[in-house]
Amino acid sequence: MRVLQLLLIVVSVAAMTGCPKKPQTLPDTSATPTDSGASTSGANGSDVSGSALSADQRAIEELKQLGMVILFDYDRADIRPEYVQIVAAHAKFLNGNANRKVRLEGHSDERGSREYNIGLGERRAQTVRRALMLQGVTEAQITTVSYGEERPAVQGSDESAYSKNRRVELGYGR
Repeated sequence: MRVLQLLLIVVSVAAMTGCPKKPQTLPDTSATPTDSGASTSGANGSDVSGSALSADQRAIEELKQLGMVILFDYDRADIRPEYVQIVAAHAKFLNGNANRKVRLEGHSDERGSREYNIGLGERRAQTVRRALMLQGVTEAQITTVSYGEERPAVQGSDESAYSKNRRVELGYGR
């Protein structure tokens, strides 16, 4: 079953990268002279660093628009087909930015025991980790943590809330 899931991910990614719908602009963004002054946190005063930070921040903003959350089905830890492209975009960004790190936070809904949900959140985070690594992201760039049911995105005890709480959130740091 796992081999079939991995094969599905690899084939889906290969199909999507072979036939892009529109040109990707994540690594090709460059700062203009007016943008370098608008750099926010972490600029050290040099124009080159400010420009790189600005382009890096724009790339992160594009990823945020695409999606920073991967949702899962009930009691499942496999990536749904509609999220394969999002994982591929994050992998492309990380491959082009070796100094960037991503934190994968696994979550579950409130059903099940606390221990089971921590394990399920960990399995979900590890699934996304494996998918990123299959696309060339290094192990050193990825950390995982599971919160289980402890940090719900949405309060509630209905399927609408549950479906938003079964997730892996991607967060970037240096």
